[in-house]
Amino acid sequence: MPGQDDHLQPTVTILLIGTADTKAEELAFLRREIEALGQATRIMDVGVLGKPGIAPDIDHDAVAAAAGMTLADIAALGEENLAMQKMATGAAALAAELSARGEIDGVLVIGGTMGTDLGLEVAKALPLGVAKLIVSSVSFSHIIPAERIAPDLMMILWAGGLWGLNTACSSVLRQAAGATVGAALANRGKVRWERPAVGISSLGSSCLKYLGALKPALEARGYEVIVFHTVGLGGQALEALAEQGRLVAVLDLSLIEVSNHVLGSAVSAGPTRLETAGRLGIPQIVAPGAIDSVDHRPWAPMSAENAEKFYAHNRLIGGAPTSKTDKLAIAGVIAGKLNQARGPTAFVLPLHGVNEWDRPGNPMHDPEGHASFCEAIAGQLGPNVERTTVDAHINDRAFSDAVMETFDRWTAAGLIAPGHSTAA
Repeated sequence: MPGQDDHLQPTVTILLIGTADTKAEELAFLRREIEALGQATRIMDVGVLGKPGIAPDIDHDAVAAAAGMTLADIAALGEENLAMQKMATGAAALAAELSARGEIDGVLVIGGTMGTDLGLEVAKALPLGVAKLIVSSVSFSHIIPAERIAPDLMMILWAGGLWGLNTACSSVLRQAAGATVGAALANRGKVRWERPAVGISSLGSSCLKYLGALKPALEARGYEVIVFHTVGLGGQALEALAEQGRLVAVLDLSLIEVSNHVLGSAVSAGPTRLETAGRLGIPQIVAPGAIDSVDHRPWAPMSAENAEKFYAHNRLIGGAPTSKTDKLAIAGVIAGKLNQARGPTAFVLPLHGVNEWDRPGNPMHDPEGHASFCEAIAGQLGPNVERTTVDAHINDRAFSDAVMETFDRWTAAGLIAPGHSTAA
């Protein structure tokens, strides 16, 4: 058939990662499935003690060397947790090198909790757009913290995947192979950062409405606007893209993930939320959007106090108002994070509320508590943080105008890279 040979030429290469002593059969199966799709593979062995049951392209000695150790040194640690952490470091470094050289287009990791722990490290080391899939017995589990999940990571639950191939296990692996190849083909050569990108954190428009003004204003100035939904993983994705150097500025205006973490909510982006931009010197304009609410899962037990005041957004998530004591604790944490920033940092404080639900007559309305928050954070922000007080609610146009005034002033001063003209 005309073009048949062209069709069979591999166009993407998938890096398969697993322990080649215990998962040789599964790795070989994945290689066959991906090659049957006309694509190429490379196998990386991350096992430590056993003899590989399949010849890998990257052996465990090379993985150990990438972590700055020999395999014997890693085995001599005498603890599987420490050993696999070292192998994870090596695997992540090698995968990042292969990706940077254009030698791989995607990564597929298989394993249980050990393999998943390693796979999360590898996925975080790779840029947005490189296909990343983990086949795991603990996919979607509550034991995986949000801060360890790469922003475009895919996971699939490995049914029947503990010991060798079977019908269920093979079905999952076949889907994983196809998904990784499909994702790699779909993105190959298409992820181009053509305009400077600004990251904005927010919630849905029923809660925070400033995007209606800010997004078109920034786009008119030639920026690409990337919005992050602050429900745990959204904030972590913002932090990850900032870490990858993809954002010229961050408008971190919804900090409910920070307040959730302070108050022990499961809807958290981890302890380092609101720290990456500051650590890297990325210009950031910050506001305390939605810190007057703490998220809970309607399907999980909660205290009687929270249950009494709880407002269910849907069957997955809802909120209860934060107390005055809560707000004071949140203020201290936010100020502490911003005071460590190494780059331009501004805090915009709306005096009349930070959430549509805290307007008069709504369930989060707490003028005394909000006034206490405003006073507390004003007294704790350091001299490196520029401060703007707005006599308005966060959802009023005056707030958005104040944010853009700071943004434009910083751009004029050369602190933020200028946008690209969209004129023809």
